[in-house]
Amino acid sequence: MTDQAEQIYASLLVVRAQAGDEAAFSELVERFSPRLRYFLRKMLSSADGAEDALQDVWLDVLRHLPRLADPQALVAWLYRIARDQAFGRLRKRGRAEQPLDEASVIDQAEESDFSPEDAARIHAALDELPAEQREVLVLRFLEEMSYEEIARVVGCQLGTVRSRIHYGKRALRRLLK
Repeated sequence: MTDQAEQIYASLLVVRAQAGDEAAFSELVERFSPRLRYFLRKMLSSADGAEDALQDVWLDVLRHLPRLADPQALVAWLYRIARDQAFGRLRKRGRAEQPLDEASVIDQAEESDFSPEDAARIHAALDELPAEQREVLVLRFLEEMSYEEIARVVGCQLGTVRSRIHYGKRALRRLLK
């Protein structure tokens, strides 16, 4: 299916699930769980914590799905719930968000093609980034969300999203060197 067809089908599933169709809700869970699981793993740095958070995300979705006014906003809404779950768990752990020390970021050379081994290094390096940078990079480059969608998920201004992506890419380059 094309991206537009996928979006229309997901919207249809939302409407059906809002009407009480359990099969439609199950299909939403099946379609979006792998992506949400990866996002939560990157945010929480724990596979077990991510699984627990994912279960809580779907419970929240089940409870609040009838209130989702725009079925086309499903993806941003799901990631907003997942983000809230992740940050709630991080707060409970006592792990404070670490702001980026801009003085320690070094600008690096141009991007180049990379191998599967390089991709694995990038995924591992994502775990070392501050949570606010990690989340926007995952949403932008792995989930292919627009800056506007990311701003809705993260709950901040568009300029802040651009800044976090910029500094996140720079920090990622530094970690990979």
